[in-house]
Amino acid sequence: MNKAEMERKEAARLPEGDVVAILLEQHARIRDLFEDVKASEGVHKQQAFDELRALLAVHETAEEMIVRPVAQDTVGKKEAEARNHEEEEANKVLARLEKMDVASPEFDALLREFEQSVSDHAEREEREEFPGVHSGRSAEQLRSMGTRLRAAEKVAPTHPHPSAAGSPAAQWAVGPFASLVDRTRDAINAATGG
Repeated sequence: MNKAEMERKEAARLPEGDVVAILLEQHARIRDLFEDVKASEGVHKQQAFDELRALLAVHETAEEMIVRPVAQDTVGKKEAEARNHEEEEANKVLARLEKMDVASPEFDALLREFEQSVSDHAEREEREEFPGVHSGRSAEQLRSMGTRLRAAEKVAPTHPHPSAAGSPAAQWAVGPFASLVDRTRDAINAATGG
């Protein structure tokens, strides 16, 4: 069983709408998308990368806004700050990848490194952060966090914004405006094929 299958199996054990279940499902989807990008060429590779980029941008923003404040209370400020720092670094790499030609060998090399760092980050969240969040909140609170996470995702940026990454306060202040710009750009690109 691969890591994505294990994450889906663990998510299925948790109640519907539980924030940790949602995040585990997203981790599995992110792993699937990395595989899709690596196995693809041409237009499909670009589309798979665009989907991966958008999911990572939204996922990390929502985690910083909803999960990290709770993690500070349940597993400690040091742990929450470490995860935020990892996401800040990932956001910088994602911004570099977004500017590259997906057909280039440089893109493939950087993508492999990035995939490993994203995987390591997800595993640290799953091992060090999620258990504390889960045990430190009631089932009702975890469902409420899941609802808030989904709401945050709807207004989260779909492109990397390194200046806001890693800071929940910056995500709350800048995220909605950046999201509006990103989603407008995405809609125009989809309509014009650009």
